[in-house]
Amino acid sequence: MAIRGYLSDLSLPELFHLIEQGKKTGLLTLRTALTSPSIPYYVWVHQGRIVATANRLDGQGLIALIEQYQWVSDRVVAKLVQWCCPTGKPLGLCLKNHGVLQTEHLKQLFQVQVLQQIGVLFQLKNAQFKLEQNVPLPGREMTGLSIPATEATLMGLRVLPNWDTLADKLPDPHSGLISTKTGQLRYRLDPVEWQIWEYTKGTVSLKMIARELRLPIEKVQQIAFALITVGLAEEVPLFVGNLPTQSVEPLPAQLTEESESKTLSQSFVQNFMSFLRNSKAKPISIGT
Repeated sequence: MAIRGYLSDLSLPELFHLIEQGKKTGLLTLRTALTSPSIPYYVWVHQGRIVATANRLDGQGLIALIEQYQWVSDRVVAKLVQWCCPTGKPLGLCLKNHGVLQTEHLKQLFQVQVLQQIGVLFQLKNAQFKLEQNVPLPGREMTGLSIPATEATLMGLRVLPNWDTLADKLPDPHSGLISTKTGQLRYRLDPVEWQIWEYTKGTVSLKMIARELRLPIEKVQQIAFALITVGLAEEVPLFVGNLPTQSVEPLPAQLTEESESKTLSQSFVQNFMSFLRNSKAKPISIGT
């Protein structure tokens, strides 16, 4: 069963979070909705990790990239692909096992094929998406390396030049952050992300964090969104300002008069009782 929608409803960071949390395996297709013809982007995932990306489905994307670097002749690559590399196995590992590519070559290929492409995907506006599960993985497009979907999110958001498509998803400036992780973090945070991470105690608002770190509030909101999206923190509301005070109105005149009347009556009784006690204490003389 496929999951379909628009990035305006479910953003790419949220979609990647769903993929990793659900350990999804399959093909994510993104198509730009505002261009004609629409440009397709394909992202293959395995157990919640991104293993390959391409803008074609003929299985020639990675091969074309290898040929572009000229590490090995086209004829050698063609023969190895045809005779030595099984269709369902990662092409990059196959070529490495035959001594054609080195580990550093695979890392460079993965950087260009996947990591740089992720930065492009995060700039798509109002694109359509379709997530098809249990689609066979394309060994011809795979280097053998992979990255967790949420880690790709963190990397993509760092280089995102325009946040307009995510503006309505940013946390409130008056809210705070609380950590959802204990122990060592699985992600490598940059220095500014670490500074904001230190405030994930749920006691300081994003607005105050921006003031103390001398950062634009938008920057703090963006980093907070990234930490929330990759599952490192949660947004929490904070109580700000003073509690409302209720004004005290004067008592009605009638109640005031009744209160004064009761006060006078009690005073009269007290004075009368005091007079009686004094009278008993003194002898009474009777004139003759």
